[in-house]
Amino acid sequence: MIELAQQILHNFNAGPSILPKEVFKDASRSILNFNDSGLSILEIGHRTALFQPVMEEARNLVKELMQLDSDHEVLFLHGGATTQFMQVPMNLLNENELAAYTETGTWANKAIKEAKLFGHVEIAGSSKEDNFTTIPKNLSISPTAAYLHITTNETIAGTQWHNLPYDCGVPIVADMSSDILSRQLDFNKFDIMYAGAQKNMGAAGVNLVVINKNVLGKVNRTLPTILDYRNHIKEESMLNTPPVFAVYVALLTLRWLKNEGGVTAIEKINNAKAKLFYDTLDALPLFIGPVAREDRSKMNAVFVMKDETLEKEFMEWCNREGMVGVKGHRSVGGFRVSMYNALPLESVTALTELMKEFAIKKG
Repeated sequence: MIELAQQILHNFNAGPSILPKEVFKDASRSILNFNDSGLSILEIGHRTALFQPVMEEARNLVKELMQLDSDHEVLFLHGGATTQFMQVPMNLLNENELAAYTETGTWANKAIKEAKLFGHVEIAGSSKEDNFTTIPKNLSISPTAAYLHITTNETIAGTQWHNLPYDCGVPIVADMSSDILSRQLDFNKFDIMYAGAQKNMGAAGVNLVVINKNVLGKVNRTLPTILDYRNHIKEESMLNTPPVFAVYVALLTLRWLKNEGGVTAIEKINNAKAKLFYDTLDALPLFIGPVAREDRSKMNAVFVMKDETLEKEFMEWCNREGMVGVKGHRSVGGFRVSMYNALPLESVTALTELMKEFAIKKG
């Protein structure tokens, strides 16, 4: 297993995905001895003086990196982003009300399905007719909608919102699972943001939820204790046992991001990676990018081969060079390159050089 790990040079996995090397080192040391306590991070109590500072620092770092105002609260919860598909409408949408959703791909559709269990859903904009290769530009949002839900980045379709509907006239909810903290946004414009940590923020097992307190407490239904955001806010993410290790890895990743210069600095690096990849893609007729250029994701680039019979061989080239996670999602095929925060520019450079070499050989 050690030899195999040494051979993997470039990790393009869509999630769980690449993390900074220093996060691995700090996390592994803490598994054996957390903060010189003689105890593993895996065995300390979540309400002890050892762990409570971890949760507090993690929450405060999110506030700092997002420059959040006092109306917004930060939670680390179980269940991943998928749980939020139902927890958001449960907390915000009455049975006789409607919520506006944008239909932009697999993950947006999953959120729509769950929301229909709690109230009425209207599709404010859809790219279904374009096979989800675009982001809808003209949204139709009822002024009576309880909220507008968007998926800021679709990992499977390879699309991303670059012009966000900040002033849509209703509260805005965003699934940011695959581009959280990857670019500068006016985070205070969002009433709820949620993101599974396993792409840009840490290991699988914890979900970041940022909430504007002012949108809560308006539904008529009785909420289960564990699913009521207000209870989690009151208990500062300690309503029940949090996923201790996943929160700690998130803290280490947030520290790394701050040390790198924060969101402003990482956005510049992410832009450079995306530009290098897409410039290469567009210059090589052998490869085809199906997504409209203005809607391309800077996190998940998807592409196919002009000659499908060459796909297997290109995949073999990637494997030979230690490039993992390049295979496209099973539902769409082709290829997918995930360029999350921790992926170095050198990995994208290596992949683009391989693409050029392959194109010359097969040209």
